[in-house]
Amino acid sequence: MLGSIYIGLSGMNAYSKGLQTISNNVANLNTSGFKATSVSFEDVASEGGNGLSFLGSNGTQGDGVKTSPSQIDFSQGDLRQTGNDLDLAIQGHGFLVLQKDGNSYYARTGQFEVDKDGYISQQGTGYHLGVLDKDGRATPLNIDAKRTSPPLVTSKIVFADNLSSTATTASVADIAVFDSRGGKQVWTVSFTKSTDPAATNSWDVKVTDATGRQVGTSTLKFLGSAVDPTTSTLTISDTPAGADPLSVTLDFSQGVTSFSSGTTSTLRASSVDGHGVGALTSVAIDENGKVKLSYSNAQTDVLGAVAIADFRDAQQLERFGEGLYRNKGGNGEIRLLPSNTDGIGTLVSKQVEASNVNLSDEFGDLILIQRGFQAASQVVSISNDMIQQLFGIKGQ
Repeated sequence: MLGSIYIGLSGMNAYSKGLQTISNNVANLNTSGFKATSVSFEDVASEGGNGLSFLGSNGTQGDGVKTSPSQIDFSQGDLRQTGNDLDLAIQGHGFLVLQKDGNSYYARTGQFEVDKDGYISQQGTGYHLGVLDKDGRATPLNIDAKRTSPPLVTSKIVFADNLSSTATTASVADIAVFDSRGGKQVWTVSFTKSTDPAATNSWDVKVTDATGRQVGTSTLKFLGSAVDPTTSTLTISDTPAGADPLSVTLDFSQGVTSFSSGTTSTLRASSVDGHGVGALTSVAIDENGKVKLSYSNAQTDVLGAVAIADFRDAQQLERFGEGLYRNKGGNGEIRLLPSNTDGIGTLVSKQVEASNVNLSDEFGDLILIQRGFQAASQVVSISNDMIQQLFGIKGQ
């Protein structure tokens, strides 16, 4: 009978631990990235006995019940839109790598920001997001050196479309040209048909800036309706104040024509290289899982890919709190890969993964645990009553 009490107590203890697990699951119903822990039990048996416990036919005795080693349910949770460029989640298999003080931690989702030191870090914790370096290792990424986009000197202006052969003048205005210091000039390229009878379909080209200052001149010729190859590229040189000398090629070789269209010409600058200095405006993760920087000068810079960790057995991870896990060991080699490669899930931005707790399942388990605890407590109570009766017989 004493053995029955201990067996009943083992049931009460096991069901209490099961209740704690369910309580933790339910409490984290709205915790981003939380993974539910399963509740299961297993019997306890031992050889021999003192006659106070149940003895099975094979010589083992039943010593009650205990909770089984917990299993974390790593199934996918719902992805929820947030609008923040650095809110990250993984659709499919894998974990984000977070680092702090030389230690690595792992998470299914996270909300990140660029901290005061220039690192992409988890909000509120300071854990740095791991990004793959050239050797395939996860390292913190610092963007301080990338807060400014340096200027690029304009070297070529490409023209397209038609310069009417029956027109006498034409112009292409508002062409932005940048020098070595990022200074901007606005050029206008004017075309005046030559009045020299010997120069058939020849045009005087003049380049002026926004103040009307003449920057340079040249001559454009056509053979029939096509540009004369000897004048398909013209060079205009200038010396901006405080900057390096500027040499810009006017390129007419990309399909410029000279058909008759009255006084209307459709000639335009189809592309102009070069840009001024730009300030960092946003840090985001692109569709390939790489860190993308955008600048005020309309330029972008793509850095390394966010590292996604793949474990042979995710059950070897242990909870660390704040949605993080640590590797307990026994996982073998940890693979670090970019998004959506070699069996790894796809990294998505502006989304976080919701908890995968299923309330229906939790409440169903809760009822079973309540009944199990109630039954185990009845065993203890009845065993106690029987012992009391036994003491009463002894006293008589």
